[in-house]
Amino acid sequence: MKLIFFLLRASRKRMIWAVVAGAISGITGAAMIGVINSALAAQHDGITPELIAAFAVLFLLSPITRYVSEVLLLRLTQRSVYELQMVLSQRILSTPLRSLEAMGPPRLMVALTDDIGSISMALANLPVILVNGTVVVGCFIYMGWLSPMLLLLCLFFLVVGAASYQLAVRWGMRRFTQARETQDELFAHFRGMTEGAKELKLHAERRRAFLGLLDATADRVRGFLVGARIYFSVAANWGTTLFFLVIGLFLFLPQMGGESTEAKTGFTLILLFLRAPLQIILNMMTLLGQGNVALAKIEKLGLTLPPEPSESGPPQPAGPFWRRLDLVGVSHAYEREGEERSFNLGPLDVTLRPGELVFLVGGNGSGKTTFAKVLTGLYLPEAGEILLDGEPVTDERREHYRQHFAAVFSEFYLFDRLLGIASADLDAQARTYLSELHLSHKVKVKDGALSTTDLSRGQRKRLALLTAYLEDRPLYVFDEWAADQDPQFKEIFYHQLLPELKARGKAVLVITHDDRYFPVADRILRLEDGQLLADEAVRPYEPVAAEPVPV
Repeated sequence: MKLIFFLLRASRKRMIWAVVAGAISGITGAAMIGVINSALAAQHDGITPELIAAFAVLFLLSPITRYVSEVLLLRLTQRSVYELQMVLSQRILSTPLRSLEAMGPPRLMVALTDDIGSISMALANLPVILVNGTVVVGCFIYMGWLSPMLLLLCLFFLVVGAASYQLAVRWGMRRFTQARETQDELFAHFRGMTEGAKELKLHAERRRAFLGLLDATADRVRGFLVGARIYFSVAANWGTTLFFLVIGLFLFLPQMGGESTEAKTGFTLILLFLRAPLQIILNMMTLLGQGNVALAKIEKLGLTLPPEPSESGPPQPAGPFWRRLDLVGVSHAYEREGEERSFNLGPLDVTLRPGELVFLVGGNGSGKTTFAKVLTGLYLPEAGEILLDGEPVTDERREHYRQHFAAVFSEFYLFDRLLGIASADLDAQARTYLSELHLSHKVKVKDGALSTTDLSRGQRKRLALLTAYLEDRPLYVFDEWAADQDPQFKEIFYHQLLPELKARGKAVLVITHDDRYFPVADRILRLEDGQLLADEAVRPYEPVAAEPVPV
């Protein structure tokens, strides 16, 4: 079972100790039944002090060992879930951006929420299953001591029940797997519903068609889950039926096997005692099935997340000075949805230098954002190379290279904390920029936390710009940043904020359609269909000493 091997990989020693404690608990539970059975048989002759002492010892030992086993397994399972969450999160963040985009957010969100939740629920109940399992084993050992012949009869029915149960479980697991596969599609519909609510409200036919797709997918998930639980219910009830069949044989066929009444009474008593542990185990199999399917999906997801090569140790911050950044014959290709041929960016030859303000212009779909992602190291060049001060940006240096950039992309995420920015007067700096960005009346900052991010898109972009300012990187990239700003703040952006960054020795690449502000740029790069058509100098380059970057 995947979950058991998962725990053994997490901590073999703790798992073994938990199983040992559970085994002792099971043996003491079975021994308790033996003492009770002996006490019942000794009612006419009188109960001996030895029986009373044995009952007292087992009475104390059984719950203590059960508690130890459950606590050890509880700590192990919850730590394993925690480590799985962190490993998966780290793996996602170390995966190339192109792979994440191809995989899509719904698949990742299902893994991080639904799958992790299923594994957590299964592992939380695993201690109960293992402890009850050891009780069952201990009882069978006692049954063998009472009567090997009756034990063989019980084992025969157990094998028959287990085989038929596993058949039903296999069919149920197949339905669970189908349901889990369909949930990726269902989450994609949920995302479309929340993010496309405006478009759905404005078009009744689109809304009806969308709800039809959502209904069909949700109904498939429902059908798979109902089918799975029906199979598990059949298996559990069939097991209970066999259970009472064996008891009936003991009670109503006195001549069976020629066994003594005491042995048959003991067997009946044990089977009645075992009914609860066995029922618990059978009921928990549904959760274990879901947990195994979820763990298999996460393991499969891990195989499809190729980690990026990285430098050893934590990434180093950008150096205090740099002279030039060159893209030499750089190209990148990818498949675009709805098109037969792939989109090819490049080959490109571009140079950026400190204190240079460069505008990147071109039509929609010309490759401007792709170029920005290649430039910042988020996409890997398929040909050519990127040189920073003449040194190639290799896989081992790529993480260090990325630390040179602060960027605000057209599709951005705004954190409600100024994470990862080390500054003694961070709040004071943030308040200064909030005032400059005309947001001081909307947003307050305390201990690096923003009071709100519930703002218009244009204002949220200003907060993203605030974060970029505070990062104080050597190179800045703005992807259609001004597109959501009012005319007044466009003037501030182009005629105040960008020149300020340039004066501080920053290299700034601005993706824009605002042709009225082209004279602000030092150079204009024109991109069409992935090809660089022009690299026009608006004014001669004047070297500017780059400011030291805080280390």
